[in-house]
Amino acid sequence: MPTLDPRVDAYIDKSADFAKPILTHVRQLIHEVCPDVKETLKWSMPAFEYKGILCGMAAFKEHATFGFWKHSLMGLGDSAEATAMGSFGKLQSLKDLPSDAKVKKLIKEAMRLNDEGIKIEKKVPKEKKELVVPAILLEALAKNAKAAETFDRLSYSHKKEYVQWISEAKTDATRDKRLATTIEWLTEGKARNWKYERC
Repeated sequence: MPTLDPRVDAYIDKSADFAKPILTHVRQLIHEVCPDVKETLKWSMPAFEYKGILCGMAAFKEHATFGFWKHSLMGLGDSAEATAMGSFGKLQSLKDLPSDAKVKKLIKEAMRLNDEGIKIEKKVPKEKKELVVPAILLEALAKNAKAAETFDRLSYSHKKEYVQWISEAKTDATRDKRLATTIEWLTEGKARNWKYERC
């Protein structure tokens, strides 16, 4: 008897009518091939774990997706090339899924990769370019210790957001206004896009 997570049941129940049979069928195939699979939610979407993440599925307004965590190691191409988040593009009906035999074969391959502990190679991040802080901002920071302290503590990307905002001003008046706002926000300990950060 498969172990079903009631949160996955609720997710399927709330999905659009076209998506329910797709999600239900995929779920059934996964449990059939991998009885030890554990259901969970990752990023608020159903995920299936077997010695690590195996695969996941999701439903949106007009399509559903189903994909393997180690997609790129399974001969399915680069996941960045896919037309949707999953391994098989946008699914709008059961006909859009590969055959059950193919899906089962892929589930077994995903299990093998997890059994053998094979991991996706992480891309080496590009070296960060040194951030050139405009003189006008450096001068303003030199006059406000609290703002300078906040700016120094910010991550590279957060510093860059302020630098670009000031540097991309089209007029001196706009630049000066942005500079004043920058110093105000930094004094309050805020990042450039603080309004969009989760509390």
